[in-house]
Amino acid sequence: MTDRRAAIVLAAGKGKRMKSDLPKVLHRIHGRPIINILMDTLAKLGFDRLVVVVGFKGELVQEELADYPVSFVWQKEQLGTGHAVMMTEELMADFEGTTLVALGDVPFLSAESIEHLFKTHAETGASATCLSAVVEDASGYGRIIRKGESSVLQAIVEDKDATAEILKIREFNTGTFCFDNKLMFETIKLVGNQNAQGEYYLTDTIKIMHNRGLRVSVVPAVDSDEVEGINSAEQLERLASKFVDRFSPR
Repeated sequence: MTDRRAAIVLAAGKGKRMKSDLPKVLHRIHGRPIINILMDTLAKLGFDRLVVVVGFKGELVQEELADYPVSFVWQKEQLGTGHAVMMTEELMADFEGTTLVALGDVPFLSAESIEHLFKTHAETGASATCLSAVVEDASGYGRIIRKGESSVLQAIVEDKDATAEILKIREFNTGTFCFDNKLMFETIKLVGNQNAQGEYYLTDTIKIMHNRGLRVSVVPAVDSDEVEGINSAEQLERLASKFVDRFSPR
């Protein structure tokens, strides 16, 4: 079994709630674009291949990341996370190994949590592994459906599609995954968009894989704060102050 690693970073969104005409991932924390903070972490981990999916004003993201060893793929229409990953197939189809999928607006994802995710993925022989987090209020996030108390992940249900019972679950999907690369692309082709947002969710691959008898695992992040995404100027400000002691410029 190969131990080659690739990473796909999703960075195509505009971020309507940021009240700005900048791509969401180019908003700054401590003077640095949030995607650069994440890319610094990924660059240190020695991936065999790094791909960034751009969309809204993507040329600005390309300029900002010009010094990183990355390839770029365009998502012209934002039709969901599954669709974003599908845009990378031409570039990634020949890759044999494990692929990390991370969100460009989650800047403080740590190397420790990424390594923990890869380790769990390998040790459990999983086809896919999800990085989760547990919080008091998981409103707005996709909920983790485990098989009992085990580390087996059966499904991820998006907040807008969840029942009242599922909404009580405090463990949520951080948007960070490891996949067997070949199986990822094979499964994404089976994902539909019959949901509340009419989008192709990457998270739907989890239930499809589980129902096909493939092992899917889940592991919590080292620190739930590090997987908080940035969807508003208020969240940006809060994370900037929360991580001021842990921030080290490149």
